[in-house]
Amino acid sequence: MAALQQRGGRRRALAEINVVPYIDVMLVLLIIFMVTAPLITPSLVKLPSVGQASRAPDTVVEVDLKTDQTMSVRLRDPHAKPGTPGLTEQTVALDQLQSTVQALAQQSGGSVQTMPVLIAADRNVKYNAVMQVLNRLKSGGVERVGLAVQATGKP
Repeated sequence: MAALQQRGGRRRALAEINVVPYIDVMLVLLIIFMVTAPLITPSLVKLPSVGQASRAPDTVVEVDLKTDQTMSVRLRDPHAKPGTPGLTEQTVALDQLQSTVQALAQQSGGSVQTMPVLIAADRNVKYNAVMQVLNRLKSGGVERVGLAVQATGKP
């Protein structure tokens, strides 16, 4: 409500806005976002499981093949500076896979022949799609290709 002020016989309205309810709503929304943000995993790939698996190398080019046949490529390098262009996932088509992997390998200071490439395919992806990606990588000169699996710890 606007209060009225008298000065010299004239009445003038004072504009006041109560911002406390807006701040309360903002804080509630902030808490909701903070609680739900860790629960959202944007590129979750359900890997097939095996008894025991060897550990993947530290610096590797990851190719994620999802159930809807979309493919994303990123560089996993613990020694890279934050904000390096290849560290974020980039969606690529099958015909662009060779050039993208080659660019990421050169960015990390290696070559296509020495850089390991890890294919992480969802367990519901057809075997043919994984073989197409593997064939495309091999024809592009990649020599070290591995398949990502989830280890259960059982022999």
